[in-house]
Amino acid sequence: MGRLRYTISRLLQAVPVIVGVITITFFLTDAIPGDPVQIMLGPSPSAQQAAAIRAKFGLDRPLYVRYFSYLASVVQLDLGTSIYYQVPVTQKIMERLPVTMYLLLASFTFALVTAVPLGIVSAQRRNEPTDHISRVVALFGVSTPSFWIGLMLIIIFSFWLGWLPSTNIVLPWTGPANVGGASNQLEVIIKSLQHLIMPMITLGTLQMAAFTRIERSSMLEVLGEEYVKLARAYGVSESKIVRKHAFRNAQLPLITLVGLQLTSALGGAVLTETVFSINGMGRLIITAVQNQDYQLIMGTTLVFGLVFVIGVIITDLSYAYVDPRVSFDGSE
Repeated sequence: MGRLRYTISRLLQAVPVIVGVITITFFLTDAIPGDPVQIMLGPSPSAQQAAAIRAKFGLDRPLYVRYFSYLASVVQLDLGTSIYYQVPVTQKIMERLPVTMYLLLASFTFALVTAVPLGIVSAQRRNEPTDHISRVVALFGVSTPSFWIGLMLIIIFSFWLGWLPSTNIVLPWTGPANVGGASNQLEVIIKSLQHLIMPMITLGTLQMAAFTRIERSSMLEVLGEEYVKLARAYGVSESKIVRKHAFRNAQLPLITLVGLQLTSALGGAVLTETVFSINGMGRLIITAVQNQDYQLIMGTTLVFGLVFVIGVIITDLSYAYVDPRVSFDGSE
């Protein structure tokens, strides 16, 4: 099976998953105690006002009718209208999604760039001081809540030292006219990096710790293989063994973990955006839940589900590029 056919097959397999996400989210959202109309209009709305709002958003229809109507709308890429914002859900998602994706991409880049060298050095120098330091760093990252890391970074680098801004994120492609204190695109990029550093570290620390541990374990396993021992016996330098023989073969477990870590990263984005007052998808979900905005809850959850599914598919496709023994026809 070629890559294209395999990709199409995986996309088709993702359809029942997405339908399942929509179904579970829809019925759980409807089961939330409270009334979104009451939240919108206040504790004592008039019957006429309440009826008008319910009719406008379809809340006066039976549950099963709303469910199938929503499925039909999703197929047409219509996620409904936000009760709280009074605008299409798609519009709010398109406003907030780039911010969250920028933060996720930056945090994964930070995690990989930090974790891979740490894991390799730790494996090469097993049970030496460098290895112990690397393992302590990984343990700290795994066991420390991301919101605590964020708060500590804000206290140290914003309040005490005044080096970095503590709120919001500036997208690097934003025009200078929309960024205070920036007169050209280079200054916008600099401001973007300044705003990004602390949220990136906050969100990426957990991923970095997990990646470091799996990279170390995988490298240790590969460095103990017979072909590596044979290369050493022939006098091949350790650096060449790692670079030419061990590194690539050790990356399959890491690739798997990168795909799986998307779930924790998406969840961590909610906390990170809350701590740093970033207007991304995380805060949008919080706002939707607080106001029982049914359409917005379902729309944001659906997008997060799509991001995870696409990430898993990309992870699967990456296997063949890292390990040529892997094929898409079920054989090796």
